[in-house]
Amino acid sequence: MSPIVLIFLVLYYAIVVGIGFWAVRKGGAKNMEGYLLGGRQVGPLVTALTLQSTSMSGYMFLGAGSAGYTTGYWAIWYAAGDIGGGVVNLSIIGRRMRKVSKIMGSLTSIEYLENRYPHAATRLIAGILSVFFLYFYVLAQFIAGGKGMALVTGLPYWAALTIAVVIIMIYTFLGGYFAVAYTDFFQSLVMVIGVVWILTAALSAVGGWTEANAKLAEIDPTYLSIWGKDLQYQGQWGEVAGAVLIFSVGYMGWPHVVTRHLAMTNPQTARMAGLYSTLWNLLFVTSPYIVGILAILILPELDDPEMAIFSVAGKLLPGAVTGIVMAAIMAAIMSTADSILLQVGTIASRDIFYRFIKPDASDKHMVWVSRILILVMGAIGFVIALLQPPGVFDIVVFTTSVLGSAFLPSYVCAVWWKKANTPGAIASMVGGALTAFFWESIGLASATATHPMLAGLVISFILIIVVSLATQKSSPVKEHIIKTMDEAAKLGPIPKGMIASMDTNLTSESKGVSDSLNGDK
Repeated sequence: MSPIVLIFLVLYYAIVVGIGFWAVRKGGAKNMEGYLLGGRQVGPLVTALTLQSTSMSGYMFLGAGSAGYTTGYWAIWYAAGDIGGGVVNLSIIGRRMRKVSKIMGSLTSIEYLENRYPHAATRLIAGILSVFFLYFYVLAQFIAGGKGMALVTGLPYWAALTIAVVIIMIYTFLGGYFAVAYTDFFQSLVMVIGVVWILTAALSAVGGWTEANAKLAEIDPTYLSIWGKDLQYQGQWGEVAGAVLIFSVGYMGWPHVVTRHLAMTNPQTARMAGLYSTLWNLLFVTSPYIVGILAILILPELDDPEMAIFSVAGKLLPGAVTGIVMAAIMAAIMSTADSILLQVGTIASRDIFYRFIKPDASDKHMVWVSRILILVMGAIGFVIALLQPPGVFDIVVFTTSVLGSAFLPSYVCAVWWKKANTPGAIASMVGGALTAFFWESIGLASATATHPMLAGLVISFILIIVVSLATQKSSPVKEHIIKTMDEAAKLGPIPKGMIASMDTNLTSESKGVSDSLNGDK
């Protein structure tokens, strides 16, 4: 590895960790609202960029490049939906979810679901689904970090994976939403600069877009088709719809993404955040896919398509620029893993352990439960990643399909449909998740030419509507929930009389984290 690349890599990590410590001290952890949501004081620009960078990162730098390299312009279907994903997310549920969560005192996305659909089963089912499938997403980040570190450093994969996972675990221990949000903000800016730089260099190397398309047609004209290489998806509009939906609406069902809505300064923050996220997406989203397509010409003998973007950067960019780009990619991957690990740890400790197993846990007890869970998940993830399971693209698409199918209807109906009740939400979560899971795992996607995301969402929406209507008499929506939804539909501040008193059930955990970070005994 070039010394200048190493210098930039180390410098970048130092800056990111420095931002993390600054944000922890600035955001504080005096109570759980401060620890989990940054005191609900995150503005529109930071909201937009932490939402987008957390949604993409490792997938965009490995999975998107791989999709472009192996399927050609078919991969752009995923980008087409992704460009509007942020504004769709913020517009449909952002503002209203912020108001409902504040009125009900919800501090996590899973707690929010239980408050809106009151029953212990809501929280238990949502918590288990979230922990299990978000962990797959963390696994994708581990694999991405290991492969990227191996290419950058020249180390064998197992050694690079070890370094990447250790750094991720250390960084995760910084804790606190404020730290995650502001490091994501910084990294998202560098991500844009890095990927646009790679794209510019790649276009220059192949002689421009028109020349590139002409050369691709000579190799295989189906690379230019919207149906993929060898026309493998020809006429399969169900697959197309799923590819567009998965990143346009899919991450409305990601617990770690919708948490960004809860943390906004006020409900109106969603409007400007939607604008910023769209501008960022226009610059960033399509670039990795296109670089992957151009890599067919630049690196025709590439063994691992997931290394397309890394390899193009290493071949075309000068040392200093390569260092910046490589550092940005690696830090973005690790930031996403950090964010999701914190979310999984929070759900496992607060929404499962504290809620159902030990509600009288002490402050230090809860801190160590969270940390031990994170360490265990990190160790298991390391072993699985070492065995090199399916690629990052496959893992992320599968996870997004299941989580989106499980939670998207429940989150949307929570703020838009007053008749959505607890039995309907539970049926939707279980039915949607199982449909997407089995649709992919037993081969129904190929047999029906329908994407698991589309199938899962259709079943999930049908279930929440049908079951809610069928159980209105036995499980009516409570009056205070209807009043909350009416208030969420209005513009303007929340009346003080409607805001729930601060949920301090886990203030002890927050204090323990704060004391630990500040070196107190």
